[in-house]
Amino acid sequence: MASGLDSFVNHTVSIITSDGRNFIGTLKGFDQTINVIIDESHERVYSTTSGVEQVMLGLHIIRGDNVAIVGLIDDELDNRLNLANIKAEPLNSVVH
Repeated sequence: MASGLDSFVNHTVSIITSDGRNFIGTLKGFDQTINVIIDESHERVYSTTSGVEQVMLGLHIIRGDNVAIVGLIDDELDNRLNLANIKAEPLNSVVH
């Protein structure tokens, strides 16, 4: 997986962690164990009763053993989303 992340560096990514959290930010680096560094980041907290809350984090490091999925974000499409109107169940943790 690490070699596949090379093309994601300096692009906006979404990272889903094994505990069900969703982080968005600019991928600045990673290592062989998929520890990742994202900058200008925020966490999106989903709720069934209110819109998506964005918790600003800035520079953030996520341990590789907690990374479940890393994907590119289409900035243009993401900027058009009205997160205040999106309601969703939070993701559950991954059960091993």
